[in-house]
Amino acid sequence: MNLPNKLSIARIVLVPVTLLFMLPISLFGWEPQGWNEFINSYGMIVAAGVFIIASLTDMADGKIARKYNLITDLGKFLDSLADKILVISIMLAFIGLGRISVWAVMIIILREFAVSGLRMIAASKGEVIAAKMIGKVKTVTQMIALIYLMFEPLLLEIFRLGFNGYPLEINAITIIGDILFGICVIMTIISGIDYLLKGKHYLKG
Repeated sequence: MNLPNKLSIARIVLVPVTLLFMLPISLFGWEPQGWNEFINSYGMIVAAGVFIIASLTDMADGKIARKYNLITDLGKFLDSLADKILVISIMLAFIGLGRISVWAVMIIILREFAVSGLRMIAASKGEVIAAKMIGKVKTVTQMIALIYLMFEPLLLEIFRLGFNGYPLEINAITIIGDILFGICVIMTIISGIDYLLKGKHYLKG
């Protein structure tokens, strides 16, 4: 297995690590108090660091593959799969935390199912649909939005300490998060439509 593919697999492996620091543990009523207190206080910052590392592997694997001519069908599949697992898992975690709308995430998941279905049809005809530039832009906007949301609690705390009594600054922080996530949803829809329109010939017959 070449290095780009290993980086894609590493991105998948980092998903549960990120979630471990995002979500307090609660298993059948068992909740480790010390660990959950750490998660509630500092977990999101650690999760953001791990997520950023995972996001950087997405940039690195493509550049390495192109530079050293290591592009393979497996690599195209793993790169796309790793992106989806990483982004959707973190979004589901934010739903669990009550930060983002389940409807927005459903739109994103439906887009991924539609494009993945198109890829399966193409694969059945011996072709592989690689990630397009608009798809990469979509992924970048998603990752930027999620990274911001991860740092949002820290920003809220900083402004709460530094600008006590001025709630407008606090509201602005969450509004920015909502706008960034809205942009990534819009880009997800646009890229999905682009894939389906350009791949509609696969659906004929």
